[in-house]
Amino acid sequence: MAVRGEFLYEGKAKKIYATEDPKVLWMYYKDDATAFDGAKKGIINNKGIMNNRVSNLLFRLLEENGVETHLIEPLDERNVLVKKLDMIPVEIVVRNKVAGSLAKRLGIEEGTDLKGTIIELYYKNDELGDPMINEYHAEVMGWATRNELKEMQEKALKINQVLVHFFDSIGIILVDYKLEFGRLDGRVILGDEISPDTCRLWDKESLEKLDKDRFRRNLGKEEEAYMEVVRRIEAKLG
Repeated sequence: MAVRGEFLYEGKAKKIYATEDPKVLWMYYKDDATAFDGAKKGIINNKGIMNNRVSNLLFRLLEENGVETHLIEPLDERNVLVKKLDMIPVEIVVRNKVAGSLAKRLGIEEGTDLKGTIIELYYKNDELGDPMINEYHAEVMGWATRNELKEMQEKALKINQVLVHFFDSIGIILVDYKLEFGRLDGRVILGDEISPDTCRLWDKESLEKLDKDRFRRNLGKEEEAYMEVVRRIEAKLG
């Protein structure tokens, strides 16, 4: 049984602790909700429990489909053991429909279908608001090598293929989402989480938002939306 050790880091949605094994971290999911680079803050009741459950189930699904992740094992409702990664400070955003910042940036109506999948890169830096970058920025600044960037994008497309099909099977449109990767023994593997916090998820019939946009846009019923995602995923994978 792992023992939670020294507190290492607190992010917007999680706390990270050391364990007795230097290759293993203890991750705790919080209920804190933030938006607009931390400008808006609040609490979504039981969010940490729901995100932990969703992320663990989706990571297991990806592992079964040949995508290596940092997941080791969940400990309880809020705590999970993960492999310690050297995190790459480049976020991958995968877009299947026009929404959010893409709609604003290009002046295209939200919900517009795309002819293919768009992949965007962002520099992970809260103080700068996670600015959009390209491969040249990432390589020249030393955040990732060209090979790592290629591998991250190839993995993102494979993840997208698996997740789009899975969410469609439970009546949800995977609109867009964020992925983070890290290095482990020379490999690039998936880290962080995949949850209603990091994805835009719309009901296939009603187009109701089932994700953190409910918090961002003051739509209310955030806990109910997250729980609906949990319910559908557990019915299929649980």
